[in-house]
Parts: sequence; C-alpha cells; structure tokens
Amino acid sequence: MRVQRRRVPQRWSWTDLRLVPPALGLWATTLLVPWLPPLGAAALAVLCAAVGWGLTRGRPGTVLRVVVAVLAGVSVAAAAGAVRSAERGGSPLVELADRGSTVTVVMTVDEDPRVLPGGLGPARVLVAGTVTALEGADVRGVPVLLFGPAEEWAGSLPGTTVTVRATVRPAERGDDVVAVLSARGPPTTVQGAGAAQEVAGDLRAGLVASAQRVLPDDPAGLLPGLVVGDTSAMQPGVTADFRRAGLGHLTAVSGANVAIVLALLLWPLRRRAVDRRWQALAGLVGLVGFVLLARPSPSVVRAAAMGAVTLLALASGRSRVAVPALAASVCVLLLVDPALAADGGFALSVAATAGIVLLAPGWSRSWRRSGLPGPLADALAVSAAAGLVTAPLVAGLSGLVSVVSLPANLLAAPAVAPATVLGLLAVLAGPVSPGLTDALVWTAGWPTRWLVLVADRAAAVPDGAGGWPAGAWGALLLAGALLVGSAVLVRWPRARPVALAAAVGVLVVGWPARQATDGWPAADTVVVACDVGQGDALVLPVGGGAGVLVDAGPDPELVDGCLRRLGIERLPLVLLSHLDADHVTGLSGALEGRQVGQVATGVLAPTEDRLPAVAAVVSAAGADFVVLAAGAVATVGSATVEVLAPDPAAARPGVDANALSMVARVTQRGVRVLLTGDLGADAEGGLLAAGVDLTAEVLKVPHHGSGDADPDFLAATGARVALVSVGADNTYGHPAARLLDWLAHDGVQVHRTDLEGDVAVVGETGDWGVLARGVDDVQRAVAGPPSRPEVVGPGQRSHRGRRRCVTRWPGAAVRLPATPAVPPAAGRRRGGAAARAGRVGGAGRGPPARPRRRGARAGRGRAGPG
Repeated sequence: MRVQRRRVPQRWSWTDLRLVPPALGLWATTLLVPWLPPLGAAALAVLCAAVGWGLTRGRPGTVLRVVVAVLAGVSVAAAAGAVRSAERGGSPLVELADRGSTVTVVMTVDEDPRVLPGGLGPARVLVAGTVTALEGADVRGVPVLLFGPAEEWAGSLPGTTVTVRATVRPAERGDDVVAVLSARGPPTTVQGAGAAQEVAGDLRAGLVASAQRVLPDDPAGLLPGLVVGDTSAMQPGVTADFRRAGLGHLTAVSGANVAIVLALLLWPLRRRAVDRRWQALAGLVGLVGFVLLARPSPSVVRAAAMGAVTLLALASGRSRVAVPALAASVCVLLLVDPALAADGGFALSVAATAGIVLLAPGWSRSWRRSGLPGPLADALAVSAAAGLVTAPLVAGLSGLVSVVSLPANLLAAPAVAPATVLGLLAVLAGPVSPGLTDALVWTAGWPTRWLVLVADRAAAVPDGAGGWPAGAWGALLLAGALLVGSAVLVRWPRARPVALAAAVGVLVVGWPARQATDGWPAADTVVVACDVGQGDALVLPVGGGAGVLVDAGPDPELVDGCLRRLGIERLPLVLLSHLDADHVTGLSGALEGRQVGQVATGVLAPTEDRLPAVAAVVSAAGADFVVLAAGAVATVGSATVEVLAPDPAAARPGVDANALSMVARVTQRGVRVLLTGDLGADAEGGLLAAGVDLTAEVLKVPHHGSGDADPDFLAATGARVALVSVGADNTYGHPAARLLDWLAHDGVQVHRTDLEGDVAVVGETGDWGVLARGVDDVQRAVAGPPSRPEVVGPGQRSHRGRRRCVTRWPGAAVRLPATPAVPPAAGRRRGGAAARAGRVGGAGRGPPARPRRRGARAGRGRAGPG
C-alpha cells in the first residue's frame, strides 16, 4: 500500500523592517552633525523631537509612522552629536592647538600604530589614541591622532597608556578627533595594555613570524591579514591585485572571517544537537576572543557586530529577527563610534549582511529546486546576494566596476575557509609547539597561494575592471541600472535572450577589437611622462627593450606599470634628480626584475640622510650607484644625456634638496628634452646668471608646476612643449595658474599627466608631436597610499617569491667626472591595464603609426609629497 504524502504549504512569513527607518535617519544625521555647531545640532534634535511628537497625536497611518521613526533617529543622533561637539569644543586641547603649543599628555593607545607609506627615510606611524590627562589642565577622554617615529612606537599595543611630549595642531573640520599631535620625544609607558592584549599580541606575532619562515612573501603577507587582520607584511602588488579583482575584502578581517569562526565553533555543537541558546553563548564567547585576537579596529568591530546579529537570530530561533537586530546594531555602533558613519567598510558590511539575510535564502532554495547541489547553491546565493547589493557602494567608493569580481569570488570562496581555519589553529598552537605552528602555516599556505593566484589572474584580465563615476551619484547610477535591468529581465522573459546575445557580442567582438586598437606605446617615442600621481617619472626608450628612467615617482607599482606598458626590460641608466620621496620611493618597483646598469644622482648635500636607504635599494638590484656632476655626458643607445647642474660647489651642508636637483638635457633623434627636477625660482635664476645653455624643444616643468618659478628661466628654454608631471586633485595647487599663464605667454603648449595620463613625445627633429595615452581610471581607482619599498638583499627572495638574477647591461658608454657613491636594493611587482589610444597635439605632426600593444597589467599607487 502506497501512502501519498500531502505537501504542507509553507507558512507565510514577513520581514520586520520597523527599525530600518530610524537607523537610516540616525546614520544620515551622524554624517551631518560634525559640520554643525553644537547649538545647531541641539536645535535640530529639539525640532525633530517636537515634530515627531506632534505627528503621533491621533491615529497616524503607515506613512506617518515611518516619518516619526526617521525623526526619532535624527533627533537621537543630533542630540548625541551636540553633546559630543560641546564637550570637544570646550576641551583645552582646542585652544592649545590654535596656538601650536607643545605640551606633555597622557594618552591611551586605541589601535595598533599604522606605518605611514612613502619615503625612504625613517618610518613614521599614525597612532589613534585618547588623551586622558594634560599638563596643567583637566581633560576627559579626548580622541586624537598622533604622528611619531615608528621605531619609538613599535610594540605599543592597544590599551597601553603612555606619556609623551607633543606639539598640538588643529584637526580638520569634520574630523572625529579634537586635535592632531606630533610627538617631540619617545613615549614613556605608564600602564601596560593588559594581559589579554599582550597575549593576543604574542599570538599575532607568532603567526607573522611563522608565515615569514615557511611561506613565499606574497602568501606570507596575506595569511596574517586574512586570519587576524595583521596587514603589516602585505605586499603592495598583492593588495592592488585583490582590489582590481574585487577581492579586497579578503586582505583584512571581514564578516567572512567571523562567519568562518562561528561555523568552526558551532559545528560540533550542532552535531550533538546542543540547545541553540548554548550554541549562541559559545559563539559569543568565541566572538569576543576573536575580536581581542584581531584587535578591536573598526573593520573587526563591524564584522563582529554583524556576527552578533547572526547569533541573536540563532538564539531566538527566528530568522526574521535578523533585520531588526541588524538595524539596532547599526544604531548602537553609530552612537558609540560616530566615525563609522563615514567608513565605507562599515557601509559595505551592513549592505552585504542585509543582502545575505534578505536575498540569499530565497535564491538558494530556488537554485536547489533547479537541481544545483546544496553547498553550491548556498555559496552562489551568498556570493551573488552580497555582490549585487554591495556593487553600487563599491563603485561609488572606488570609482571602479569589476566584471571579474563575481567569478573571482566564486573561485576564491573554497580556499577562504581552509586558510582561515588552519591559520587560527596555527595561532592557537603557537605557545605550545613552534614546529606544529609551522606545519599548520605551511598547510594553510596552499589555499592562501590559491587566493593570490586567483587575484593575480583576475587582475590580469584586460578590461576586467572599468572606471565608474565615484561618489554618491555613481552609486545611485549603478543601483538604478541594476534595478532597471533586473526588473526588465524578471518582467519580460523574452528580453533575456537579447541580453545574453548582447553580452556575448561584447565579449566576442568588442573586447578583442579594443585590444587590437590599443595603440601604446607609440613608435619613435622620445620621452614619456608617466602618470604616477604627485611625483616625477619619465622614460626615454632607447631601443631593444632598453630605456633611461628619470626619477621613479612615489610608488613602486605605478612606475613599474609605466615601464611595462612601454616594454622596458633593461635600464642601462637611471637618473635621480634628487632624493625626495615623490621622486625615489618607486625606485624598487623600477629596478626589480630588470637588467640595471647605473643609478646616478647629482651632487648631494653632505647632510643628506636619505642616501643610505636609496643606496640599499640600488645595491639589491645589482646596479652601480654613481654621482654625476655638471659636465658629465652619457650615451645610452639613441639618447645622449648632458648633466648641466648642479655644480659641486653648491652642495653645502643643509642646502635645500630641491635647489640641488639634477638638471639634464637629453637628446634623442634630434629632439632635446630639458629635465629640471624640483628647481625653485632662486636656483633657476642662478642657472641663468651662470649662463648655462638651457635650450630645448621639450621642457619638463620644474616641481610639478609650482608657482615658485622664474618666468625668465622658462622663456630661456625656448621650449615648444611643456610636460607637467602632477597628481590629480593634489593639495598643493599644482600646477599654479601663474606658471601656466607664463608658459601660455611664451607660446608653450602644456600637457599634464593629471588630465591626460601618460604623455609621450614622438618623432624626430623637424617632425615630432605629442601623444597622450589618456587617464587610466582603473589604475587610479585601485591606487592606494604609496607604500614604503621593501629592501631585498642579493640572493634573497623578492616578494614575488622568486630568486632574482640581475645581469649588468653593458650598453651605456658613460664618461664620469665624479666619484662613485655607496652601492644600492629592490622589490616590485607587475603593472597593468590595457593602453588606450590618446589624443594628439603639440608641435609638428601627430604620432606615427601605432605599433602592437605590449604588456597587460598596470601598477598601483597614489600621490606622494609635492
């Protein structure tokens, strides 16, 4: 007898959204309040409270209830902001900051000191802290930021209380801190961080040390960031690859880590059918421990808060409680830490959690009914829901849309959990057995290697990422496009084949056509001003894959990307105009993996303390480091280099490095290019007075277009084209309007890297022009703050994990009336993005016929100092 089971209809459920409006109102107001005076914020709180109370009289409908809820959130946020603003405005630190006073403060360290990127001098750190006492005044807990030498602040764990002598400066308007401090001496520890933080610090340090011992540099830097949020050893190229591939959330602790930790803790309890409330309690204990281990930084706190939402849903046994819990946690976090309101990561965490809670379960059930295996359906649903909901935010925050993000995340997903779990086990095994720790780290290294490989290959896909309008309008634009597209595909099924055909057409026809018409580099290139942000890097291709590099910009990834796009594999000669960070920080990226001959500077002041660091970089590349004085001449392939200044007599102790910038004239195929470093008006006038011949067809404008210039110097060059190497939206006002007016008065055509991207002068004497590659939106979108270059000694591994073998390039015949200096080091990664044909202008004709495209990857990085 067959018994037919009757399918029970699924019980209707609803989503509780009642706390969402006040959470959104509170969030928006928290963003606004820092720009209001305390009285204005208090008035807003009172006004919203009064209007809300008036609307509640009688029997308000649904719309009015939503309005009242929003007004309640606004009122609470405005009142809290008014109190905070009043307290901070009355702090004695504000008055001291206005006077620029130097005082002794007692400060509690809130986060791990963060090493500031850029420069080859002594490292400095940024420390977030709370001032609890002040010399000669009473203060309550006042949030500040402090700058200090990295060596002095190493080992200052969160929770440590120190006294330090510091100069107080005003914070910028809208900042969540009261003042900015500059340390004037080393800190003195008053009270340690506590046993819990010290144990957590030892565990983190053990994982980092083990990873450095047993793994190549790329996965060795990624694993601690993935497991405990320690990104101190992350390689800049790896970070750029993960951003470009849409995997940036894996480079530090995120909600995925919390989910894995909770799953690891709860799995054995679920297997034994332990009561869900005990499961939630065990998960909460594990969550607290994980926050201590990974440090209570904003990213960890927000990830833990989202994990707490999941635990609350588990404890209550009702999944629909997740949305109100999420909204409530948002309110609590914003009231406790208002800085989260402007934190893009916080917004992404909230959006991803909401997408997973609201969309993923239904999608997973639908795909299971379609025949997909359960684990695959769950993974697809979670990745798709989180990716779809966060895509507009990612586009608005980064100005980037990555079409490879979803497949890259799906390929990476199977490796995240094993790497995290094995890494956590290695952390716990550290105090017990270093051998076991190394074994676990070595095992965790394999899924970590897979993550690095996926990011590397996804980032290498030409046009895998595209530029997008940044900001709120960009986010709204993409959100609208996704909503309209989804509605059309759901409402009209017949449109789906058309959409599929269009996508296939773009992929099969449009993409190859775009690659075939790339058009960079141009034939007969004389010089290229690379778009490296606020810094200088110019390349003179001399044939056969060789080139002369003049300065290396503020970031290794960016200069490496420019060299790769030009097909430069050998650097017979590198000229460093001077040793400022925005000219030399990228040197390691230019040298590593290329055959290098000589790296030269002009004469330097005896007090130049950055020389040893630069020398170490050059030495690690296997190159010779020399000093070229005025009168030196070098012939490299088709280029002739004449050093015009500075004179050795000018290299006095304490002289400004800009005034000692190397001035050189390079002639290639009859076109002369005058290279001027960061000269100022006084130095320029000195060259004119000395009668130095400055004539050239192309002028590299001094100091990124600074207004500190001599108009007679500019006119004396007789240049027809001026190249300005300058960062977009820089804070220095470069290029200055009066300098541009002077150049225009002299009939000089100006080309700027901030507006045109890489700019090339092409052709030969009497028949030459200018070609602009165009701004690489993707390169700028993935750019981060320039990082300190690593130093890799001879025979050691570079951060690519390969043995380096540098061959001397003997092609340069150099006559040197100068003495060799100390020898110099390296470290670099790849570059990247398809070149775009630029527009042509300048003197003479346009560019010659466009040759084949070389290279497929671009670098990374953002502006350094001016």
